[in-house]
Amino acid sequence: MTAELIDGKAYAARVREKVRERVAALSAETGQSPGLAVVLVGQDPASEVYVRSKGKQALEAGMKSFEHRLPANTREAELLELIERLNEDPLVHGILVQLPLPAHLDPRQVINTISPVKDVDGFHTTNVGMVGTGQDAIVPCTPLGCMMMLRHYHDDFRGKTALVIGHSNVVGKPMGRLLLNADCTVMVAHKSSTNIPELARLADIVVVAAGVPGLVKADWIKPGATVIDVGINRIPAPEKGEGKHRLVGDVDFENVRKVAGAITPVPGGVGPMTIACLLANTLSAYCHLHQLPDEPLLLDEQDPS
Repeated sequence: MTAELIDGKAYAARVREKVRERVAALSAETGQSPGLAVVLVGQDPASEVYVRSKGKQALEAGMKSFEHRLPANTREAELLELIERLNEDPLVHGILVQLPLPAHLDPRQVINTISPVKDVDGFHTTNVGMVGTGQDAIVPCTPLGCMMMLRHYHDDFRGKTALVIGHSNVVGKPMGRLLLNADCTVMVAHKSSTNIPELARLADIVVVAAGVPGLVKADWIKPGATVIDVGINRIPAPEKGEGKHRLVGDVDFENVRKVAGAITPVPGGVGPMTIACLLANTLSAYCHLHQLPDEPLLLDEQDPS
C-alpha cells in the first residue's frame, strides 16, 4: 500500500478561487471589498515572509490589504491603540497580529484586544470558547484547513477515532475540539503522554502538530489511516551543500506513506491551506459585519489535481 498524497497546494488554490469569486460578487453588490489588516512588530525573517504572502494573496483575492509595520521596541500601549483604531475602521474587516511578538509584549492581551468579529486568526477567547462549545465562530486557520482536507476523505466522522498529537492553543486544542464537534472519538496526546504509539495504532485519523522532526513512525499507524502532518521543521541537508537545510514534517513520511491510506506531504500539505483559510475567515468576517449570508466554503469531492 502506498498512501494517497493530500495535495494542499491544489486544495488551497480551490479555496482561494472560491473566495475570489465570492468577493467579486459581494463587492459588486455592496460597493466595498473585504479589508485585511496585518500588523507586524519587529523584523523576524519568517514573519516577514508570511506577512508578504498574506498581503499578496489578499490582493489576488480582490481584497484590500493594509500592512502596519512597527519597530521591535514598540510599547504595548502603542500596539493596543493601533488595534483599537483598526477595530473601529469600517474598511477593515479582518485583523491579524503576526506572532511571535517581541518578548516584552503580552500576546494574550494583544489578541484579546482585537474585536472578536474581526479576529481572523480565531485566537480571541470569545472565538475559542464558541468553537469549544460547538457554536458558529471564527476557527483558527490551520485547524480549519485540516478539517477541510479531512472532509474530502471522510464525509462522515461518526464512528471514527482521531488522535491529535500536540496540544497548543494554535493547532492541537482547536483541532481536537473541531473533531469532537464532528462526532469523532478524540484523543489528544502531548509531550507528557507516555503511550502515544499505542494511541496512534487505534486511530483512523492522526493529526500531528508536535514540532518534532520524524516523530511519528510507520509502526504507529493503523493501516489505511489518514495522516495530517502540521509540522514544519528545518533540518540540515548536507547533500545540498554546506549550511543548507530542508523542510520536513513531524511524520517519518517515506515510511508512514507505505502504511497510511492518505497523507499530507511537507512542504505542500497543510501550509498552503493556512493562508487560504485566512482569506476565507476574512470573507466570513466581512459577511458578518455587513449582515450578509455567509456560505461555508467546502471542498467538493472531485480530485483537486
